Formats: sequence, C-alpha cells, structure tokens
Amino acid sequence: MSRKVFVAATGQNSGKTTTSLSLMYMARKKYERVGFIKPLGPKPTVSANGMVVDKDAALMAEVFGLEDDLRLMSPVVLMPGDTQKLLDGQLSGAAMQQQILDAITELDRKNDFLIIEGAGHTGVGSVLGFSNARVARLVDAPVLMVTGGGVGNVVDAAYMNLALFQKEGAEVRAILANKIIPDKREKILRYLELAFAKEPFKVIGGFNYQPILANPTLRRISQTLDVELQGSQETAGQIVHHVQIGAAATQRVTELLKESSLVIVTSSRDELLVTLATIYNLPEYRHLLAGLVIPGTARISAVTQKILDSSGIPYMRTNRTTSGVFNAINEDVSKLNATDTQKIDLVMELADKRFNFNAIDALLG
Repeated sequence: MSRKVFVAATGQNSGKTTTSLSLMYMARKKYERVGFIKPLGPKPTVSANGMVVDKDAALMAEVFGLEDDLRLMSPVVLMPGDTQKLLDGQLSGAAMQQQILDAITELDRKNDFLIIEGAGHTGVGSVLGFSNARVARLVDAPVLMVTGGGVGNVVDAAYMNLALFQKEGAEVRAILANKIIPDKREKILRYLELAFAKEPFKVIGGFNYQPILANPTLRRISQTLDVELQGSQETAGQIVHHVQIGAAATQRVTELLKESSLVIVTSSRDELLVTLATIYNLPEYRHLLAGLVIPGTARISAVTQKILDSSGIPYMRTNRTTSGVFNAINEDVSKLNATDTQKIDLVMELADKRFNFNAIDALLG
C-alpha cells in the first residue's frame, strides 16, 4: 500500500505537471518505488509503443522510465465526442470508474508512493461524473492544490475550488503557491498564510516564475503552427524568449534583437531574410537569434532560399499572415514535452532548491 497524493489545481496552466515532475523526482530520492497516474486524460497522444494515452502520462513514463506501467498510468483517455457518447448512453460511466479504480489499486500495490494528477481545475470532468474532487475522494487521496503566485486572486480561486472538494468529502492538505514573482516571494507567502490562517491546510511555496519554463521551444512553435521546422534540427529544443515582427528596416530589426528572439519575416523581404541568415553564424548574434518564421504566399527567391538553407538557421514556412502567426504563438501555452530536456533538467534543479518534499510528505500521513 502506497502513500498517495492527488495533485489538483485552481485552473489550467498553474503548473500541475511541473509539480508532478518535481514530486516524482524528489520522491524517488526517498522511496524505492514511485508511481504516477492521470486517471482522466483529456489530452490524448500516441506513445512510442503505439498506445493512446494522456500526454502527461506519456511524459512521465518517458522521463522516468515507467513505460511498463503506461497502460495503468492513463486508464481513461477522452477522445473527441466521448462526452456526448457518455451523455447519450453509448459509453458507460460505471465502466470508466472501474477502469480508474482498478488502475489505482494495482499501482497502489506496486508502489511506495503514488502521484495522482488531476485534469484542469477542480471541476473538470464533472460532465462525466469524474470531477477532480470526486476522483480524489474515490481513491481516498489527500490533495495538494497548485495555485498561481499572487494573493487576492489565489485566495479567491482557492476558495472557489475548495467548495467542490468539501462537497465531495475530499481533504485538501496543502496549497502550493506557484509561479511566484521572485522579489515578492516572502511577502506573498506571508499574506497567503494570514489569509488561510483559520484553515486546516498548510501554505507551501512552489516555484518562482521562470520565463525559461513559460516560454516555448522551436519544436513547440512548429507544432502550434503545424509546419515543419527547417534548418538545424539540433536546435529544436531551443527556448524562444522573445517573438519579434520584422517589419522595420533591416538594420533596425537587427538592432532590436533580444536574447533568443524568433523573428517573423514575410516571404517577400529578401534583404532581411538574407541578412538574418548571414548573421546567424556570427558569434555576437547567435545567442540573440533563435530562428525565423516566414509567413506569406509569395515565393522566396531562389538565391534567398539557397542562403537560408546553407546558413543552417532554423526556420518555418507558413501560408498564414504575419498577424496570424504572432497571435497563434502568443495564445499558445507552452506545455512540457519529454524532448524538452533543458526545461526538465531545470525543473529538477529547481525542485532541489524550492521543494521541501519531506514537509509535503509529512502532510500526507
């Protein structure tokens, strides 16, 4: 029988998966057998061995070598249309529940510590009868609720989510404030402790806000735009810190480059494309220029195309408009992928500094 923790969140993109990665990394230092499960998987993907599983389960399996348990780690994966099928009676909620319980029972038996990750905010899955709160109660797991890093918005969101946990009879043992502005960390945690002073749960500090974790890689952007990344494939994991529209004069665009910039340059701007491809291989510019996105329907001239290809600069070609590319990148939220080794290594490094695993573990007893 394992010690269990249900990792919930007050909303999407609070850092549940980063928290689960950190817990897995730290727990493996203390416990011999540590498992993971995403009971309800709303983000299907095909794993390396051809299984359809949730993306977060696939990530954890690949990073920590848990592929043999992947079937158990993602017992229910929601495919498009499944919600309507369940409401129409074509799918059985009771069967889904049994799949979840059977998987957790087996993982509970096989492990000393089990991380159970919820989906989205507390209410996600309610239409199926499997809200995070209900699943936490079904599997009898104490809850670690991940929030944002402010004060007022965190307290408001926490109480709204707590109401459903209380209704279902699930016990929240700790609030983990995540993505905290570094120079406000002590102040924020102090005020959160004051705001929740009458509550039975603890307030724990999570990660400080890290742009490197929040920003996308070139690979992620190519997936978002649904285009192939050209040029050096070794740079697919390069993290893009700034997205710049190359609308100004060529000289001005180069002057405006910041650390790891992705520049959007229309296909008709041959001079700018040639200049950026050329300076990409200059040491003083290499850290400033992550790559290019080239939107537009106009053909790139043969000479310019040859220079782009010979330079090795990473670039993506799309028929979208410049504004369409810019909006798509800015609206996308970067999610961890097992190939994002730079980010994953940083998560583990930060976990050593920021996560008091023994304090969290003590709350689960």
